[in-house]
Amino acid sequence: MSKTLKIFLVIAGVFLVLGLIIAGSVFSGYNRAVSMDENVKASWAQVDNQLKRRNDLIPNLVETVKGYAAHERGLFEDIAQARTKYFQAGSPKEKMGAANQMEPLISRLLLLREQYPQLKANESFLKLQDSLEGTENRIAVERMRYNESVQRLNTFRRTIMGRLYAGLAGVGPAEYYQVPEAEKEVPKVKF
Repeated sequence: MSKTLKIFLVIAGVFLVLGLIIAGSVFSGYNRAVSMDENVKASWAQVDNQLKRRNDLIPNLVETVKGYAAHERGLFEDIAQARTKYFQAGSPKEKMGAANQMEPLISRLLLLREQYPQLKANESFLKLQDSLEGTENRIAVERMRYNESVQRLNTFRRTIMGRLYAGLAGVGPAEYYQVPEAEKEVPKVKF
């Protein structure tokens, strides 16, 4: 073998190894971007699942309370409208907005028990209230997990190579689940 051929084979081998390393890196980064995107989608599905559970529980709670609080018709109508908006929403952003409209209504609904002492003792109401409170806790946990997934994806997308890989995979930025400004206000307690 001639010296020129040996040099050519060594150079070709080096380029082949570099090519394999680069291709492996691109495949790995692409797969990571896709995996993170799917994790965000799965996390949102869990939030959506818990929000649907809440919306399924609310009519039962409302019917139980209606018997005691017939003059609270406006609240019940607002709850029905908020549920409808949630089920009509198409995107996660629209569902987040609809879910955020439901939260103050649930608080108002649960406050009715203070106005109707006999409602406190109603076993059906207490069971439904416990289920709703448990669901609210699950929603909070799933929102946290969703936002953690969004943070990981968005952080990855902001890195130099992450931006390239996410672009190749067609993965865009994800939106955080934001708490509405009205919910951030400290409640006023009066004695």
